[in-house]
Amino acid sequence: MAADIDEQPAGYERLLSAEYATPIARLAGIVAERRPRHVVFTARGTSDHAALYGAYLSEIRLGLPAGLASPSVVTLFDARPDLSDALVVAVSQSGGSPDLTEVLRAARDSGALTLAVTNAPDSPLAATAELSVDIAAGHERAVAATKTYTAELLALLMLVEGIRAGDGALPAEERRALADLPELAARTLTDPVPDQLAPRYRFASQLVTTGRGYAYPTAREAALKLMETSYLPALAFSGADLLHGPLAMTDPEVPVLAVVGSGPGGRSMGEVLPRLGERRADVVVVGSAEIEGTTRLVVPEVDERYAPLLDILPLQRLALALALTRGENPDAPRGLKKVTATR
Repeated sequence: MAADIDEQPAGYERLLSAEYATPIARLAGIVAERRPRHVVFTARGTSDHAALYGAYLSEIRLGLPAGLASPSVVTLFDARPDLSDALVVAVSQSGGSPDLTEVLRAARDSGALTLAVTNAPDSPLAATAELSVDIAAGHERAVAATKTYTAELLALLMLVEGIRAGDGALPAEERRALADLPELAARTLTDPVPDQLAPRYRFASQLVTTGRGYAYPTAREAALKLMETSYLPALAFSGADLLHGPLAMTDPEVPVLAVVGSGPGGRSMGEVLPRLGERRADVVVVGSAEIEGTTRLVVPEVDERYAPLLDILPLQRLALALALTRGENPDAPRGLKKVTATR
């Protein structure tokens, strides 16, 4: 898991190279030409959080309604929604989930434009889709996904921004900003604080993660990483939903990881953090925002769209360090396999 985490800056650089960026731009141009009226994502597990990020991008950057499909609608209930005006995007590191493949097949039969985002370009999922994006993350050693998750994020970002451009070609300013990501990621991974925090949570019985907007997928992915590597019950809430009831469970014995950036989503967390303070919750802030009186996992400030590519890095390292501190093996969590086949 440590090796997979450390390879992410190189993975960003590889995906941004012409070898992979050019095909993504070409596919973005095809999607833009087809002019879908809405976007439907389908995914499972870690990839579901990448898909949620894609949904935020689609609605904010493209102005298209977007949502996450329930694969069981197709696979268990044998329903066939009319997706004739939709772009249907399946996100899967392995491309081997039968339910996602079946959703794409049904969507394509109904007239949808289908696209697979996967680390396995020869997989059944990629073969079923009309279009396919190779996230080029390379072999992932650990069961817990790290570098494939961030590669999915970057691929979706490049795809959506290419669609927004119309012809798939990113504006020069966008290209320059993305080109900084590998170096910023490498810098983020040098922060010693995640390793220092692990003993603080060694005996925690539960934990809460929270964020809003683009940060919400990060909160959900961080919770999953903690659960699957340390077996620590972790509940993820949007900052808004946290105030609608779950706030009551927070107290000095329930750690809270709050993802707080410098954009609108981060600023909105200004309503949440004081309420957590009233509960005397043990809060650690993750991101570029400076919050007085809190422990921080510091991340370089970038456009809020890019922040999920950096914010998750110290949280992956925290999950790794906490698993080791609790005497667990993060490379092979009990009961889990790299490819989970569901229907």
